[in-house]
Amino acid sequence: MGNLSRLRQVTSLLSISVLLSSCGGGGGGGSGPDLAPTSPPVTVTPPATTPPTSTACSLSSRLDWVAARLREDYLFPDLLANISPAGYTDIQKFINDLTAPARAAGKDKLNFSYLTSIAEENALTNSGSSAGLGIRLYTEGSRLFVSEAFEGAPGLAAGLDRGVEILAIGTSEANLQSVASLIASDGLSAALGPSDPGVTRTFRIRSVSGVESVITATKADYALDPVSDRYGSRILTDGGKKVGYVNLRTFIVANADQQLRTVFADFKAQGVTEVIIDLRYNGGGLVSLAETLTNLLGANRTSSDIQSKTVFNARLSSNNRTTFFAPQPQSIAPTKIAFIGGPATASASELVMNALIPYYGANVGLIGANTYGKPVGQIARDRAECDDRLRVIAFQTVNRDNNGDYFNGLASSFQRTCRATDDLTKQLGDPTETSVRTALDFLAGRPCTAIGGSISAQSIGGSRALLQSPTPTSAQREVPGLF
Repeated sequence: MGNLSRLRQVTSLLSISVLLSSCGGGGGGGSGPDLAPTSPPVTVTPPATTPPTSTACSLSSRLDWVAARLREDYLFPDLLANISPAGYTDIQKFINDLTAPARAAGKDKLNFSYLTSIAEENALTNSGSSAGLGIRLYTEGSRLFVSEAFEGAPGLAAGLDRGVEILAIGTSEANLQSVASLIASDGLSAALGPSDPGVTRTFRIRSVSGVESVITATKADYALDPVSDRYGSRILTDGGKKVGYVNLRTFIVANADQQLRTVFADFKAQGVTEVIIDLRYNGGGLVSLAETLTNLLGANRTSSDIQSKTVFNARLSSNNRTTFFAPQPQSIAPTKIAFIGGPATASASELVMNALIPYYGANVGLIGANTYGKPVGQIARDRAECDDRLRVIAFQTVNRDNNGDYFNGLASSFQRTCRATDDLTKQLGDPTETSVRTALDFLAGRPCTAIGGSISAQSIGGSRALLQSPTPTSAQREVPGLF
């Protein structure tokens, strides 16, 4: 299909083919992203308009191309602003201004559609390749904490793991600046530096036990592991009952498929019938992987049971499709499911939850906080000669019962919810960690407090917000809070 061909689906936050991702870049939080190739792949008919003939990749040519693509492919074409790209020097600002009426109507959110690099995004999807410290960060008022650390990355090796508070940042111990002052001056992201290999930063930190120290870490290339080797999959015991726990960090990395199959094969072998699916930081990713996870939870479903329906705008309506369950050899038939989620839970993560709600009713629950609210997904439009990939919101997903307008989060779609905090004093997967403990309570039928009211899309609880770079890389778009 040429430069304009590749399609991705995602639910984010619906962060490749088809992508359902989360919040996207910019601002103070959120996750990033979209969809990847589905099974079977969705093919989008090339637009009728002729792409720009110039290969110079001038700013004006790129802006014109973006404008043409959005007017052809955007899910809500009648809600695009009637503005010209003339005079714009920032392509993302033009995209944001063009889609502003849809946001005002509650049908879109900032950075759902964006321009990114083809090469960078392909590297992330194919191998999880990224660069940086390999940690997720969030602020709480004037404080900065590590919420998660990726194995094989320099952050964890230097001592930056879940629950560590970062007190000061500098390029050396001699010029450390307090986090409080950096937040007050809006200089926190800049102080952390670019996500380039070789960039070195020095930190004063405080451990969970209260011990302060100064460490130095040098950014490097590393691979994002979708299921942690430390805590990604466990069999928990609650009152003599086996409960399967899996923490999926992202749907964006292709090898998540095999990792999930391995996890569920173990659950099946051990007779697990109740599960906790921890998606609290999962901003979305490939629709194909969301379908894999849903199928692994659907051993008792048939090929006539609807998972989801995908709906495009009128011009692309020939691509509308219905996805049915396809149980896999590793699939289990859970009697109860507890999803741990929150404001960083978006897109593909929400797609999985929404698909299962009609079949489980009160036996599926949302634990933690309300989700981000992204029932729409992006397709990719490529202009290879400029390394430009436009991720444009082009479709909406709904479940069997046609629920698909959860732009304010999924909490109100669940019959049962349980409020819980993200407890940084305990590692993810620890049965005493507040969200995991509350999930066990739900599964056991013990009482809990429902998630109530509207929760800010950027807040994890109280004044906490995942830190997001104002100029995010592809990995930062897809993995909320990544640095």
